[in-house]
Amino acid sequence: MSRTAEAVLVLATTGLAVFGVLLVNFAEGTYLNRQAALTILVFGVVFGGLLTAVHRWASGSVPYLIPLAATLTAVGFVMIYRLDHDLAGQQSWWIMFSAGLAALALFRLQKRGVASLRPFGWVCLAAAVLFLALPAIPAVAPPLHGTSPTGPTWRWATEIVFRSGEIARLLLVIFLASYLADRQSSLTTGVRTIGRFRLPEFGALLPMGLACLAALGVLVYENDLGASLLLFGLFPIMFYIATNRPTYLTIGFGVYALGLAGAVLLDPGVRGSMGAWLRPWTDDTEVGSQIVQSLFALAAGSISGTGPGLGEPDLVPTAATSHLFAAVAEELGLAGSIVVLAAYVLLVATGFGIALRSRDLFSKLLASGLSLLLGLQTVLLLAGLVRLLPPSSLLAPFMSYGGASSVAAFVWLALLARVSHEERT
Repeated sequence: MSRTAEAVLVLATTGLAVFGVLLVNFAEGTYLNRQAALTILVFGVVFGGLLTAVHRWASGSVPYLIPLAATLTAVGFVMIYRLDHDLAGQQSWWIMFSAGLAALALFRLQKRGVASLRPFGWVCLAAAVLFLALPAIPAVAPPLHGTSPTGPTWRWATEIVFRSGEIARLLLVIFLASYLADRQSSLTTGVRTIGRFRLPEFGALLPMGLACLAALGVLVYENDLGASLLLFGLFPIMFYIATNRPTYLTIGFGVYALGLAGAVLLDPGVRGSMGAWLRPWTDDTEVGSQIVQSLFALAAGSISGTGPGLGEPDLVPTAATSHLFAAVAEELGLAGSIVVLAAYVLLVATGFGIALRSRDLFSKLLASGLSLLLGLQTVLLLAGLVRLLPPSSLLAPFMSYGGASSVAAFVWLALLARVSHEERT
């Protein structure tokens, strides 16, 4: 794809966002309003500016990344606007802020490249731990439930605090790429023999054990199996990618499975969430309602969907955040859902292709981790939506409403574009 075609596709996504906003307005009987003009301005400035930044500071990157991300952002923005006009206004600011951070990241990496992040692996780990701990700090985190203040200040605060795990996982990928690049040889060859079994050295398994404890902590504190699986799943899979030793997968997921069983048996909150997942039709909690209403939304969408503004996706709790794909499935149908899933698949495939072509070990592991993060998050999110797993608070990257999620997604895009540029130049 040429750079001209890339720019045309990005321009087309601006048209897609404006067209979607107009369709929602027509369904509501309001027709033209200020939001349509603001959508042109936001998407034109954001993706026009981001495309300019990529052409200047990562000109050798593959030309598929920005159009795919812009398509997902446009679809997500239309769905958020359809659900809540005020949230769409907030999301406009988040998108612009996040794109600015992505451009800044490209600018900072233009001279030294992504390899300059390698010495900061442990700093990224410390920052990730801080972001993971933010929701547990009462002085920082406002209450999630009950009578709570509302308004712009409240929304901005909650989106930074309660979605900080999105940024934490991105930082963990940088840490893992640095850690594994520094220790690949010892992790691959280090062996401790116990009877017939040849196991990795204890020191090699320590980071995975700590990750397991952190993931189980997230499960118990948030009652969120999807977020817990995503947090832990990065570690054994990245270890396997770096060393090609299936032992890390077997030990890692085996220990996590034992911890999960213990959490279900010992923690009433986790047990209650599992019960609501298994018996949603007789459960009157929010978890049961999320599952039931999501399934109704999927069924109502059929092949072509009800059309933007003509369905009832607002009946799904947290439809603008963790269950946004239910709104997509209802109003855009199976056809629109396939387009969204195809965009995610292409992004993940492009990321792994960049990793395969990278010559530097750190860059290879970083691109692999970034692609794995996006792929795992999407799979776990959809598995919760269709009831293969309990519903999760995970957000759809580039699509769902959320400040931390938008920041993580656009910085993810900048890092992958820079790795692609370096492997092609």
